[in-house]
Amino acid sequence: MASIDLSGAEWFKSSHSGSQSDCVEVAWLSEGSVGIRDSKNPTGPALMFTPGQWDAFTAHVIDGKFNGPS
Repeated sequence: MASIDLSGAEWFKSSHSGSQSDCVEVAWLSEGSVGIRDSKNPTGPALMFTPGQWDAFTAHVIDGKFNGPS
């Protein structure tokens, strides 16, 4: 994925986060890409996903594929 300028990105947390400070923030970026960063380190690195990668990730989360051992 090409480099994306994050300076104008509008980051947000899930409404389920409440007032917790230890959260993941998401930003919708150019060309449908998605950025994810740690809210405790907003100037630190961010992960970038293509639209297809984001769709696959969220589908696995919904399906419970990332749950720990039972």
